[in-house]
Amino acid sequence: MVLNSIGLDKKMTVELANDLNQLLANFQIYYQNLRGVHWNIKGKRFFDLHVKFEELYTDANMKVDLIAERILTLGATPLHTFDDYNKAAKVPVGHNVSRDEEAVHLIVNSLTELLKIERIILDKSGEANDEGTNSMMSDFITEQEKTVWMLKAWLNEPI
Repeated sequence: MVLNSIGLDKKMTVELANDLNQLLANFQIYYQNLRGVHWNIKGKRFFDLHVKFEELYTDANMKVDLIAERILTLGATPLHTFDDYNKAAKVPVGHNVSRDEEAVHLIVNSLTELLKIERIILDKSGEANDEGTNSMMSDFITEQEKTVWMLKAWLNEPI
């Protein structure tokens, strides 16, 4: 096994960086969805959702930076073009979403996809003894599970 400068298996870090790039691409689409619903939300719940979506996109923007910096820490290059993001993303893209429930469903569906990717990375980073990536994924998952629960409660739907 060949180790890199931070003591991780080089082969495993390449795979983790690739997975993190997939997560980065999906987070960028999620972020754009949040910006879109923040800008376009209409109706009686405008004030509450407008503020909530801003809170979520601010958080997503910070996470995008954390993911990109972790990719760099592992010795790889983060994806950084919309073309790359669109090719790698599985998160649904929201087009002109302005209705409250449709917007919240879009965010829940996006978070569900992010959680799937993050759990894969969590498992792989554990196997690689990559505590930095593992800790980041654990934190993301914990926070996003709570967000999904809250949004599902707002929708009056079971988790």
